[in-house]
Amino acid sequence: MPSFTALPSAHHYFNCTTICTYSCLIFQIFFFQLLDKIVLRGDISINWKVKSVDTDEWKLILSASEKKKFSGGASKPSMRLTDDNFRNTGDFSLVVSPEVADAGLYSCLIQKQERKVKERIFLLTVLTVGFFPPLPVRQYSTLRLFAKAIPVFSVSEITWTAPGGLPMKTEKWPTSGTMTKVPQVQNADSGAYTCTVYPRGNSSGVLRVFVCCNVLASASIPSPAGNEISTATQALKSFLLACPSSQGDYVRLHWLPPDTNDYSKMKLVYHYDRWRSFTSNHNNKLQLAGPPYDPQAGSFSFLLTPDLKDGGLYICEVSLNDVIFSQRTKLSVLKGKEEMKTSRYPSKLNLLCLYSERSNVRGAVWKHDNKSRRLQISSSGPGSISTTLPLPITPDVAGNYTCTLQLKNGQSIQAVQAFTAPPTGEMRANALQVISFNHKTYFNFMII
Repeated sequence: MPSFTALPSAHHYFNCTTICTYSCLIFQIFFFQLLDKIVLRGDISINWKVKSVDTDEWKLILSASEKKKFSGGASKPSMRLTDDNFRNTGDFSLVVSPEVADAGLYSCLIQKQERKVKERIFLLTVLTVGFFPPLPVRQYSTLRLFAKAIPVFSVSEITWTAPGGLPMKTEKWPTSGTMTKVPQVQNADSGAYTCTVYPRGNSSGVLRVFVCCNVLASASIPSPAGNEISTATQALKSFLLACPSSQGDYVRLHWLPPDTNDYSKMKLVYHYDRWRSFTSNHNNKLQLAGPPYDPQAGSFSFLLTPDLKDGGLYICEVSLNDVIFSQRTKLSVLKGKEEMKTSRYPSKLNLLCLYSERSNVRGAVWKHDNKSRRLQISSSGPGSISTTLPLPITPDVAGNYTCTLQLKNGQSIQAVQAFTAPPTGEMRANALQVISFNHKTYFNFMII
């Protein structure tokens, strides 16, 4: 079995190499020595060969003896013998300052009088560690940390730890390896982030690399970009509140109460950060939506079970790295209810149709199944229309009473109440409320 060469802490950096449009890797170059020391005398030669990760062919790096200098076409300036005076000292150990392409198996073959004396094989693993953006990191930006070992099979695990020793969520990406993020960086996120590499098999020891991060104060917060839709739903029914379709690092939901343009009243009602495993919910009628959405993987939407007062403007912001996507939803909530109005004689049943976020609404009306039957419609104030039924319910009064709310975008919503005339003359009201939409909708709705 080849021996795993642990990389010591001494290192050197060279220029960034772009791996995608928004991030780069910084290679950590580790100087290390293959073989502690080999002191040879007499008619002895040594051959160093390498087999790269992506090939099955051994290539000669160099060969040397007491009588000859280097030879071998595969020699590189980054690979040299430890001692330039090897002919006098007999020290043929190899020093490598590797690049990624240098990872692989290294063979040291010792021969005496052209006969094999000893051969040792080493597995050289090259670790690349990177971060973006460049330090210092500006406040409110997203710090990205990467680590990748080549060859991949040589390590069992790579982990990231935040300052203070808190384990961080990681994901494996084909290009950049094991990655973690710190969204919306704050001053408290400054410190040393630790990358720990665990060798596979019976190799001993682990490697730790530190990335020291300092945060630069910034007064600017990225402006979200997005569009706005208008829609409506029935009170106390589950409603899918859409977020941008982009995968994200975290999601924030802001809410402006209905029927106001005072943006100072806007509240942050939900915040979820999948990298920090942080959740803040200020509305028990809200929850993150499940399949086909997956919050832990960065796919977000919300389920809202609203009451009348939960209409208004909802702004869902999804952040990916330093880009914020926004989806604005103006939501009207429709609620139907019955009120019994009694006087000395006769009694009446008042059917109310209440709705919020009136800026969405073009108009509202009550209608009966019998289109020839005219209803008396009144309003007790903005966001309310009503009609009155005489009691007891008679066959000509019975039927479906529909409150239709017409939105300015052409979408409509209906609340239906059905009444039957009982054989005994006693009034019965079916509390069934039905909600339906016309075809000009943003979602697929089902008639209940």
